[in-house]
Amino acid sequence: MLPKDFETYTSLLFGKEKWERYLASFDEVVPVSVRYNPFKVTENDISSAISARVPWCDNAYYLNERPDFTLDPLLHAGVYYVQEAGSMFLDEVIRQLLPASLPEKGTALDLCAAPGGKSTLLRAALSDGYLLYSNEPDRRRANILMENIQKQGHPKVVVTNNYAIDYQRSGLLFDFILCDVPCSGEGLFRRDNAAIGEWSMQNVMKCTALQRSIVEDIWQCLKPGGVLVYSTCTFNTHEDEENVRWICETLGAEIIPIRTQEEWNVTGSLLPEWQENVYRFIPGVTRSEGLFMAVLRKTSEDIVHGKVRPTLRVLCDGHYEPVQRVEGKSSQKGNNRSRPNKPLPIVPAHAEALLISTPRDKYPQAELSREEALRYLHHESIVLDASVPRGYVIVNYQGHPLGFVKNIGNRANNLYPQEWKIRKAVV
Repeated sequence: MLPKDFETYTSLLFGKEKWERYLASFDEVVPVSVRYNPFKVTENDISSAISARVPWCDNAYYLNERPDFTLDPLLHAGVYYVQEAGSMFLDEVIRQLLPASLPEKGTALDLCAAPGGKSTLLRAALSDGYLLYSNEPDRRRANILMENIQKQGHPKVVVTNNYAIDYQRSGLLFDFILCDVPCSGEGLFRRDNAAIGEWSMQNVMKCTALQRSIVEDIWQCLKPGGVLVYSTCTFNTHEDEENVRWICETLGAEIIPIRTQEEWNVTGSLLPEWQENVYRFIPGVTRSEGLFMAVLRKTSEDIVHGKVRPTLRVLCDGHYEPVQRVEGKSSQKGNNRSRPNKPLPIVPAHAEALLISTPRDKYPQAELSREEALRYLHHESIVLDASVPRGYVIVNYQGHPLGFVKNIGNRANNLYPQEWKIRKAVV
């Protein structure tokens, strides 16, 4: 059951027709959509369950059923990403901004990036001349973000675990910033009962203030003339239009219009006295969950002055060198099984197997069946064909790298990250 205050406010905001279509969407099947990774996908990887293209995003499709994604090795190889269709509108935005409103080369920041859907989309949509910083303030969620970024395999991504104020203090400047800010989550009500239970007008106003604080902290990191995309997954105008108007009037920005097609059924501004070009996706009206987005060009000149040495907490930077570690039991103090002064064995970083920039002939390769691939992803032992050389080997599924094993002949030691392993049983 929807909160009464939400119903009263939002029914007036949407108007009778949109409100009725929104309510009817709760009885409809929630659309399932995926976006393929252009750096990895081949024609043979495209799912047979595709029903239609997502019209505002390249390489994105609706599926006519929801498969068991967890048990698909192609997902873990970074061949595709499961993403809500509305949030993929960012692809259309970037492709219209390049090259007229954004330079071909530059730096971009996704400030609140976990779990990584919009960051992986950005990396695909931006030109290769961009370096993308993908940030998540919450450490646990930042680790999930790092996993998804590494699986995509593009080397020009830096994953960080910081707050907006840390970026301001770093002195870094960006041509493009995405602020997909924390919000009251009204756009998730159809698929997330917890979001309904957490909703209140008090929380809406709390989120409104937090969103302004985040944008204000990061604003000095945006170059004059740079572009900031502000987005939420909520409907109310306090967190949406009113915050965008506040950014324009207080921080100094102008709206950049984005062309849309009539058949997409994208809703514009719902603030009567402020009819600017903003974009709202409403379930039942548009084939998506809830999304609000506005595209802003910075007109003010304020930036971080002076050269400040960056002090960001970087989790990974797209360049992975082999790491030293003892295989098997860990060498803790008082239990060191290695000989004194003996060099530790060199183990390649897992992400190196997933990088699209890693030469295919750098390591031996071994192809796995689906059954073998799932055993590998469950962190179980596997046995490779006798023709595979001993030592560190990249194992593939349908030609796509999954990670490393150390082949010792009678078995292959599984080097897949423990924290990434599949815990769901194969039925």
